[in-house]
Amino acid sequence: MPRTPDYFAQKTIIITGAASGIGRAAALIFAREGANVVCADINDKGARDTAAEVNSKGSQALAVKVDVTRRGDVDEMAKRAIAAFGSVQFLFNSAGAAIRRAKFLEIDDALMEKTFALNVNGTFYAMQAVLPHMLANKHGVIVNMASMAHRRGGPGSSIHYAAAKGAVVSMTMGVAREFATQGIRALSISPGPVKTPFQDAAQSSPELVQRFLADVPMGRFGEPQEIGELVLFMCSDACPFMTADTVYVNGGGGWR
Repeated sequence: MPRTPDYFAQKTIIITGAASGIGRAAALIFAREGANVVCADINDKGARDTAAEVNSKGSQALAVKVDVTRRGDVDEMAKRAIAAFGSVQFLFNSAGAAIRRAKFLEIDDALMEKTFALNVNGTFYAMQAVLPHMLANKHGVIVNMASMAHRRGGPGSSIHYAAAKGAVVSMTMGVAREFATQGIRALSISPGPVKTPFQDAAQSSPELVQRFLADVPMGRFGEPQEIGELVLFMCSDACPFMTADTVYVNGGGGWR
């Protein structure tokens, strides 16, 4: 929670991957706090549905269809957000996926390229699109979605994804340190398993899902809202000295 009441009122956040899962949960949490929310997703209907829920909570929303692997789409997203709300204070890069599970020797060029395009390039494009605006205003917070996979390496199923998320963690740290004296904070979140459409999209087998669960001492997956609340805290005025870190949210597990 922010230190200042109504801290988020009339401030604006861009959220990629806002149609479902963690992105959607974060959008509704920021709406609860009175923020303007740009709901961006390749799923146009899903983005519009999230925006409608934001509006129903009394906040203002803009739905934008965007393919984060295309720089032109991402640049246009940033322009539309600034045109609609005047300024953007926060960016949450939630869009990402493992594409599909694969053992290391089964990872082909196409899977590697698609995984990096979505998770790394998408985050890179969004930061480059929004940072000049934030720097001009001498204020901005960027939160990027990483994963516990970057610490585990993803053996047997997702080395490609772990490598991409490792790049996100490193890039976030670099941006945070480069712009630390110019009013910019950048952080990443490395969750353990979270109950989202991600597992289905990545074609996770029931056996793999059970293995993930068995490694969590709390005995459950995380909820999207739990990650969304952390994003809110990171963007708030309660942690102005916090930057460059990745925060692990995993129920005590995810290390094996």
